[in-house]
Amino acid sequence: MQSVFDQGPPLACPAPFNMAAYVLSHAVALADKPALEVVGDTRQTLTYAALRQRVTRVAGGLRASGLTEGDRVLFRLGNTADFPVAYLACIWAGLIPIPASSQLTAPEASEVARQTTPALILHQDGVSLPEHAAQVMGELPEAEPIEPVMGDPNRLAYIIFTSGTSGKPSGVRHAHRAIWARRMMWDGWYDLSAQDRVMHAGAFNWTYTLGTGLMDPWSVGATALIPAEGVISDALAALIAKHDATIFAAAPGVYRQILKSKLPMMPSLRHGLSAGESLPHVLREAWQAATGTDIHEALGMSECSTFVSGRPSVPALAHTSGRPQAGRRIAVFENGKPVPVDTAGLLAIHRSDPGLMLGYLDEDLPAEEWFVTADTVRMSALGDVTYLGRADDMMNAGGFRVSPLEVEGVFSDLSGLTACAAVAVEIKANTQVIALFYTSDTPLRDDDMRTHAHALLARYKQPRLYIHRDTLPKGGNGKLNRRLLRDTFEVPND
Repeated sequence: MQSVFDQGPPLACPAPFNMAAYVLSHAVALADKPALEVVGDTRQTLTYAALRQRVTRVAGGLRASGLTEGDRVLFRLGNTADFPVAYLACIWAGLIPIPASSQLTAPEASEVARQTTPALILHQDGVSLPEHAAQVMGELPEAEPIEPVMGDPNRLAYIIFTSGTSGKPSGVRHAHRAIWARRMMWDGWYDLSAQDRVMHAGAFNWTYTLGTGLMDPWSVGATALIPAEGVISDALAALIAKHDATIFAAAPGVYRQILKSKLPMMPSLRHGLSAGESLPHVLREAWQAATGTDIHEALGMSECSTFVSGRPSVPALAHTSGRPQAGRRIAVFENGKPVPVDTAGLLAIHRSDPGLMLGYLDEDLPAEEWFVTADTVRMSALGDVTYLGRADDMMNAGGFRVSPLEVEGVFSDLSGLTACAAVAVEIKANTQVIALFYTSDTPLRDDDMRTHAHALLARYKQPRLYIHRDTLPKGGNGKLNRRLLRDTFEVPND
């Protein structure tokens, strides 16, 4: 039996279509309802009526400034509500937003600008500016509201950047229909309704926040809650309780930080959501024990957002990411063809998926039936997907392929250890071993860590080196950067 799982035909996007108009389709009927609450020491509220008015006025201002349909707009905006307003306004006006992370350095931002040739750069103080000839605006322009630019749902809507398998930023082009595809997450991951109050722990300018924390709640008429800038992870549980959040979304590391403190009662919370990196099962269990609620993980990528997940009605099995959502068709490939079930291979998405990208910046989606990713997974006959890591992160130990996630998972509950990363490093020419880089308040005893590994891992999976670090490197998207650990490794002198 081959690893191909078909969850039925995908949702057909209506036409003509505009992504921003779709997201704000409930705004008139829900005029006085809070669309956005920025919560912290104080609460700032934006109603649906105010959100729609601001978006349409900024859209009018952008077009009045001389921009024409199809022009690209690079974001150098900070962690404020201006970010999603500008994002929707560009799409409403038929412009192409490029919501780049505010954490990019000036050289990194310059490279994004070089690749995308924006006509305008929206800039806020404190955020790096690229070296580029495009006009720079320091404030969002406003003018008389305009009607949304409708058209083919398959036309370009926005561009995001991903590190990809090369470690270099790659621009990903998405169509307006990408937001329509996210409807498959409403039941397949979120269990989302208009009555929900969804709190996302991320910044406004993170694509995970844009989608799960803002666009999806607004698309269904729910209220989005975003912590104010400067709110620390330790304070999030209190905010969930105080503001009656029903769904909480964050990356695994945020859950880990929250669990370090005694948690208040959170009677409104129904469940948590996790994405961005693999969720350790021990962390999910600890959250369940502390809160009485589950965390539902989703697996996805910049090229297709999230399409495999657990959900409240069908939670993911332990150590898996869940199953393909209804309307998705996925497979596991090796050497150009599907592998048998329960066999490791590369995750593939059928090209009919409406959430699949149009292509990279200068490269359209290949004509093949399947888009094969760089994520290594294993899939059961029932569709349960186990994520094994990026293909370029997989380790080779004595001829065996080893997932870094399997090694890291064994150490995730070790007393005193706060985070870890398993990486294959070269100790001499053509000789690699598994090293475990870790953080803790004080270095742990190597012998204790070896004993722990010996009890839980096959010999060939056990780390040969244990390396204490003050911090583990992360990319601009907050994900662990194993590549940097591998590339900067130096053989110990002892």
